[in-house]
Amino acid sequence: MSEARSGVLPVAAVALVALFVTALVTAQLTASKVLLFSLPVSLPVVGPALALPGAALAYALTFFASDCYSELYGKRAAQSMVNVGFVMNFVLLLLVWGTIAAPAADAAFADQFAAVLGASTNIVAGSLLAYVVSQNWDVVVFHRIREATDGEKLWLRNIGSTATSQLLDTVIFVGVAFSLAPSVLGVGPVLPGSELLTLVVGQYLLKLLIAVVDTPFVYLVVRTARDRGVAPRVTPTD
Repeated sequence: MSEARSGVLPVAAVALVALFVTALVTAQLTASKVLLFSLPVSLPVVGPALALPGAALAYALTFFASDCYSELYGKRAAQSMVNVGFVMNFVLLLLVWGTIAAPAADAAFADQFAAVLGASTNIVAGSLLAYVVSQNWDVVVFHRIREATDGEKLWLRNIGSTATSQLLDTVIFVGVAFSLAPSVLGVGPVLPGSELLTLVVGQYLLKLLIAVVDTPFVYLVVRTARDRGVAPRVTPTD
């Protein structure tokens, strides 16, 4: 009897939810560091270097996990995972600020700790809004394409849903985390418009590349889970 039929939570489901939540939390804690990568050619807007938040790779993995989960377990299950992830953002924020507020043995280190992790408030604020919009959009578009193609063309729904949702996510996240939230909350730097645009373009280009590159791995995860009988075959309307 397969795990899916025996009532035992399938390993594939546990692994995908774990990857989703781990990548999501990691993204919140690493986003305040801005990365800069030199390019072999100069591109419009970004120029000879690609600037992006440190969370770009981690957050891109959440879409990989949610697309695999959507394909294997259906729309309602994927939306449940997204909602759980949303709550985990608040848990992260509570734990970080609780630790910052707690008495410290080393005052100097406590200041450094607060300076680094305190900025995560802006990151979480931007992420919460971007998350609600982009992740739900991703699930809806993924299954709209699934319905339109009668369950065929997994590559199209993986790339199509991720490309559109990542654009929404990037614009909202960068705008709130690096401009609106710092201005309102007074925590962290407020970046000028040119830098915000560079971050948006750089982050989106990386996410779009990852969406294309991870498509074979989505096929691999889905096929392996189904071949081993640890995931049901859902219909386009599930």
